[in-house]
Amino acid sequence: MSRGSGGGYDRHITIFSPEGRLYQVEYAFKAVKASGITSIGVRGADSVCVVTQKKVPDKLLDQTSVTHLFHVTKYLGLLTTGITADARTLVQQARNKAADFRFRYGYEMPVDVLARWIADKSQVYTQHAYMRPLGIIAMVLGIDEEKGPQLFKCDPAGHFFGHKATSAGSKDQEAINFLEKKMKNDPAFTYEETVQTAISALQSVLQEDFKASEIEVGVVRKEDPVFKVLSTEEIDEHLTAISERD
Repeated sequence: MSRGSGGGYDRHITIFSPEGRLYQVEYAFKAVKASGITSIGVRGADSVCVVTQKKVPDKLLDQTSVTHLFHVTKYLGLLTTGITADARTLVQQARNKAADFRFRYGYEMPVDVLARWIADKSQVYTQHAYMRPLGIIAMVLGIDEEKGPQLFKCDPAGHFFGHKATSAGSKDQEAINFLEKKMKNDPAFTYEETVQTAISALQSVLQEDFKASEIEVGVVRKEDPVFKVLSTEEIDEHLTAISERD
């Protein structure tokens, strides 16, 4: 048995350590944090907003091609935090699954069904030695016809839960602490309050004021349930409102 981390129990994903841990799954969580990006999701009374950092690693890259926000369907959005290549392959499969669901049942795939499918897929990846877990945490957002705004988070271990607000990435715990205080009395946020709470949570955790081009904001509203990615001008308006409020 080799020395070092996990005493050799991290060689295969299917082997439990004597403490009952799967090291490779834990490493997948570390890979998400290693991306150096923090993402935040907040659910309001009639909307859901997700915010993430937009880091362009190379000055020669086209900024419009760097994103962590994806349309799965017209109405379902996905925010991924972690390894972008893993995210793109998951999104492609999710789009195929959602299109198949629409064809088979005649209505759009609900938010919780997509979240369950992603979580089930991740969980299967923890059982086979010829696969590795996806190094991403995915937030799924959309409007449910019966339940209203929905925000789910799926992780590499196969957990998925509905959230009032949540965070993923490098400083997720600090963000969750901030959001817990904001959501303490179960406030019914308007659309503007939802967006501004998410952005101000990210600003508070990272302790810096952003330019509109440095973050990405995805929203879905009850009155118009189409998933939208906000333009830099719209983000700028919210940043101005936050700075004036503070």
